[in-house]
Amino acid sequence: MKIGIVVPHIFMHRDILPQVIFSPAKLALQLAEGLEKQGAQDIQVTLYTPGPVDTAVRNVTADLSLFEQELQGRGDTYIDLLKKHPMTFVSLARQVQAELIANAFAAANAGELDIVHIYTNEEDIALPFAQLCTKPVVFTHHDPFNFLVKYKNVFPKYKHLNWISMSLAQRRGMPAGTNWVGNIYHGLLPQQFVPNLQGRHDGDRYLAYIGRIIEPKGVHLAIQAVKEYNRTTAEPYILKIAGKHYSGAKDTYWQDVIAPQIDNKEILYEGFIDNDARKQEFLANAAALLVPSTFEEPFGMVAIEALACGTPLVALDSGALPEIIQEGKTGFVVVKGASDGATAAALADAINHIPKIDRQNCRQDFEARFTVDRMYSEHIAVYEKLLKSL
Repeated sequence: MKIGIVVPHIFMHRDILPQVIFSPAKLALQLAEGLEKQGAQDIQVTLYTPGPVDTAVRNVTADLSLFEQELQGRGDTYIDLLKKHPMTFVSLARQVQAELIANAFAAANAGELDIVHIYTNEEDIALPFAQLCTKPVVFTHHDPFNFLVKYKNVFPKYKHLNWISMSLAQRRGMPAGTNWVGNIYHGLLPQQFVPNLQGRHDGDRYLAYIGRIIEPKGVHLAIQAVKEYNRTTAEPYILKIAGKHYSGAKDTYWQDVIAPQIDNKEILYEGFIDNDARKQEFLANAAALLVPSTFEEPFGMVAIEALACGTPLVALDSGALPEIIQEGKTGFVVVKGASDGATAAALADAINHIPKIDRQNCRQDFEARFTVDRMYSEHIAVYEKLLKSL
């Protein structure tokens, strides 16, 4: 089986990835390499990315020479141009992405690929041209399907194509009758994180938040909840917040809402954690991970990273989070209230019950449901089903 995995997002470039939060990148790399390793001689994978990436599989890239020439003329890096002139950056990126997708479809039509998997956002470019590909094309999207106008207005036109969801909750954003060919949860390498089954017995007693610091992620609710819990107990928690924040005319959430509450006593900011070793320490030593997202999370990678560390979860009932958490066994799902105050109070109440969770249950659930081997085998099953349907 010759599989082409196409990751058209412009962040798929070794010069850009270290500077951004883009979890689909690691997932795509693991999927490509894992499929080939699991299939041994029976599976050959080609990974299509806008720029070169560090991978063990064959990597086909787009022609970035004119994009880079433009950057050189301006004296900018990719990230510089994105910050200074986002529309120019997006226009140039779309040209590169279209070329990459065309190359993959041409390779399939030439018999070099048996199946094309368009993986990650920006796949909307591929939708109208999938009918021109003579081999099966399957799509995975990494946001809620109705999260952005550019997606929700075009995806329903192509509901008849082959779609893989990453949670059953994610499917709610697509219309009835969508052609779902699989529901595949993300996975992690079992050795990527080591469980701390005893929890932390010395040093800080803390709860963790990790992720983008934007309003839909509900960081303010985590802060409110911890403060409310601490007012009612003789054993308070610190809240440690890790992640990237954004400041600008269009996003003042960090400077207006979050930064004023960072007191380095009850509420701490740990910065952006950019490697697994630091993430391991941060998650494994936490009493629990708070996931207070208010938008419909299509999955939730930080949740399974915490489970891999043996760390319980306290999350809102947003999107896929209730699918990941086993209520009362690996954590608690909190129903959003009529106001932020009511929601924070419900989160604070759940924090009371964290000691009831056996951390070993968290690791065992991760090993049963969220490993890469399961992710690989389920993708192979979908590919085989599509090829048999020809």
